[in-house]
Amino acid sequence: MVTAVQRQDTLPREVWVLVAANFVIAVGFGLVAPALPSFARSFDVSVTAASIVVSAFAMARLLFAPASGRLVTRLGERRVYLAGLLIVAVTTGACAFAGEYWHLVALRALAGTGSTMFTVSGLALLIHLTPAPLRGRASGLWGTSFLLGNVAGPLVGGGLIAISLRAPFLVYAVSLVVAVAIVWLFLRRSTLITPVGENKLPVFPLRAALRVSGYRAALASNFVNGWAVFGVRMSLVPLFVTEVLRREDAFAGTALAVFAAGNVVMLLVSGRLSDRWGRKPLVLAGLLVSAGATVGVGYTETVTPFLVMTAVAGLGTGMFTPPQQAAVADVIGVNSRGGPMLATYQMVADVGAILGPFAAGMLADRLSFGMAFLVTGGLAVVAAMVWLPAKETLTQDHAAPPAGSDGANGVTAGTSDTASSRTVR
Repeated sequence: MVTAVQRQDTLPREVWVLVAANFVIAVGFGLVAPALPSFARSFDVSVTAASIVVSAFAMARLLFAPASGRLVTRLGERRVYLAGLLIVAVTTGACAFAGEYWHLVALRALAGTGSTMFTVSGLALLIHLTPAPLRGRASGLWGTSFLLGNVAGPLVGGGLIAISLRAPFLVYAVSLVVAVAIVWLFLRRSTLITPVGENKLPVFPLRAALRVSGYRAALASNFVNGWAVFGVRMSLVPLFVTEVLRREDAFAGTALAVFAAGNVVMLLVSGRLSDRWGRKPLVLAGLLVSAGATVGVGYTETVTPFLVMTAVAGLGTGMFTPPQQAAVADVIGVNSRGGPMLATYQMVADVGAILGPFAAGMLADRLSFGMAFLVTGGLAVVAAMVWLPAKETLTQDHAAPPAGSDGANGVTAGTSDTASSRTVR
């Protein structure tokens, strides 16, 4: 996947292309997020039913993830990435013309199949194109691009909602077509991406990966990330804004943007620090900060404390996301393909995104919004307990050089990366 000799002090151009495309995708995602629950509610359904629209997308991602891994092996990362984006573009645009609630659920489920295609292939490309000492930095940039898009998206989306609840879906479809154009134009002649049929790297067995404590811990924290960020926050925060804070629908976009802004502040910092200090300390701190702030959100009654808690929750999430992704990359190494591992890593987040809106929606309906956010914060504490005994995945050989040092000029792709990562338990 990567050339035999590659500089370790700079990121390849292809990584920056993926980062740019991720930003465009996120802008569109941010447009739709504040509109989706309210659009579902416009069909005169309950809070739980509105949350199921979010769960349907995640359920499709979960079920199609193994097939996406096989498609990547047969067709190559680049083709699967572009095809996935196009599928999401078409189905999202069609949501704008949904005439009944079940139309919206079906279209979001179809969009989920395309989403898992470009997520698995995009992560595979990012991991194998990034030199080992820069994995935290690359993960931070990847996450930052998505969150910057989520800062811009909801702000624009809030204005679009004022025009029509259907408008954000059309704009999202257009933004995805732009992302396809970016990736196709700049990666079509890349020399770092091995043509289909020529990649002879062995696949890292999932069974072996599950024996690595750092990988198991990353699965636990990614489950919480799916439950809290892609599930509960996307489905309940817009409803919390309208039904508890008594603000207009458009304010939900501002709330999601505040969370995303807190993420952006922390993502690059935590990614770089994890390349020097290790993955575990940043993940533990981030999970605990996120847990406390998430619980706090559910018990706010006015706008100012709600926004403060939302921003702190964003900081906590930004603290643990890049290190946990870098930990997965550490385990895979440069001389293995991690299709099954990446699919499983994605799937646990999707399970969280499926269960989160459903469970939290029921808690909000039958008990209170506060209880829904309390359970979500408690899960982050459980994930921190899983990380506590886990072994560090960042080895000394692959740690980033201290600030001000020259670093390595190059590295020969040998067996050390994969071997060292497999011995961590």
